[in-house]
Amino acid sequence: MAVLPMRMLPDPILRQKAKRIRNIDASLLRLINDMIDTMQAAPGVGIAANQVGDLHRVMVIQLPDEEPIVFINPEITERSGEREVIEGCLSIPGYQGYLKRSITVKARGLDLHGKLFKVRADASTESERDALFAEALEHEIDHLNGILYIDHLESHESLHKLEPETAQVQASS
Repeated sequence: MAVLPMRMLPDPILRQKAKRIRNIDASLLRLINDMIDTMQAAPGVGIAANQVGDLHRVMVIQLPDEEPIVFINPEITERSGEREVIEGCLSIPGYQGYLKRSITVKARGLDLHGKLFKVRADASTESERDALFAEALEHEIDHLNGILYIDHLESHESLHKLEPETAQVQASS
């Protein structure tokens, strides 16, 4: 396991769509373990493969005080509602922006054994965990589709440079 170099904007791989995974093999499992190490070292809540220079459709989310959740070939199956959030990204360090995200997000993916699983995150429950999970699901799946959170900003004024001590603690990947 290793901490991989994080790709930063304007690296073109961040704008590419990741490819579906057909086989879960040793090289993919090694990539996933390295992604977990990289995300935890950053520190971040989530990471997508293209953030470490790989175009496999895989992402990891780790909510505070929980184990990492690996999603292979993830997709959002349903979303509803709208809320404003403040979001940051490990690939755009030192900035945060105000943007709209869904209140409820349903997604599915494969686990490390190739078994399909489904998740639901509902920010309307007033659970900080569910609100963060819903945001992270959309954020990381956007990454796998070549979309960055800055693409959702309503205006350039919605992006703010962080103070150096604040930049160390980013809310999302």
